[in-house]
Amino acid sequence: MSERKNYIKSCEVSEVTELTLGGYKQKVLIEGKSKNLPVVIVLHGGPGSPVPFSVGCRGLFPEWTSKAVMVFWDQVGCGANNCKIDDSFKIENFVDMTRDLVAEIKERFPENKLYLFGISWGSILALKTALRVPEKLDGVFVYGHVLKNLFFNEEIASAFSSAPHKARQTVQKILETGTDCEYAVLDKNLKVLYKLLNKHTDAYYNKNAKPAPIGKIVKGLLTSPDYSFKDFKAVMKNGYANNTTLWRELLNLDLSPLLSEVQVRYLILQGDTDYVTSTKTVLETVENCNNKNVTVKVVKNAGHMPSADAMEECFNTLVQFIQ
Repeated sequence: MSERKNYIKSCEVSEVTELTLGGYKQKVLIEGKSKNLPVVIVLHGGPGSPVPFSVGCRGLFPEWTSKAVMVFWDQVGCGANNCKIDDSFKIENFVDMTRDLVAEIKERFPENKLYLFGISWGSILALKTALRVPEKLDGVFVYGHVLKNLFFNEEIASAFSSAPHKARQTVQKILETGTDCEYAVLDKNLKVLYKLLNKHTDAYYNKNAKPAPIGKIVKGLLTSPDYSFKDFKAVMKNGYANNTTLWRELLNLDLSPLLSEVQVRYLILQGDTDYVTSTKTVLETVENCNNKNVTVKVVKNAGHMPSADAMEECFNTLVQFIQ
């Protein structure tokens, strides 16, 4: 703990500030060893899952904050910014917030290069924001890109080819039911599919890889100088619980045409066994978009959730990207 405190003190930039984003006041952590480093805004997954990077991570990731001024934002509705996310919230509301965050950070660091780092759901916000304010950004880096056919794709079905017959039948029924059913049915199907994917496939977590150090991160959040226990609980159980609109949007999304419009450097990392956001689909889309700004790199032995090695690959690739 003392080592963490000492590191925080050694940083030229280390503060939790409150910004108005999309009309909502929200806490944002800004931390960097030097104020002259490139700035990286992290857009976490979910929606509503600020892990591993959150407002509660001050001093927790010195390897990252020694290379960049990292901006960690708990998107409204979770963590330090927990509140109820009702059905009026759409993806574009979060894009508005991301745009405002980019503007605020650019105003604070006008001479620094500025990048977005989107993870899963955060990749949607990164892509849409890059199209809105390309003049403010120097690049976008994404892990586990959501483009189209989330969950409901050919790779999900084939991933269960060696699973028990009952599991295959259940998955087939879920895929046939599709996304246009009642929300209660859809929500239940997604939860069942998530459990089966974890049990029988490497789609989420690749079983051949060392898992990411979640225990260290959880301990770090519990001892955070900026997180209350209430904030900690809202990392997992938060204001998104009763929202029925965001997942419908996600499952019917097709962002693939937007890649051809990207005007900044845009690098995608995909786990080779990520069937949730199909790596096959991402590779095909990047190849067909005919945009030299967009490139993709496949990480071996990694699913949709990065393993320890995939986290290291993300870090090393990001460092190269921003330098």
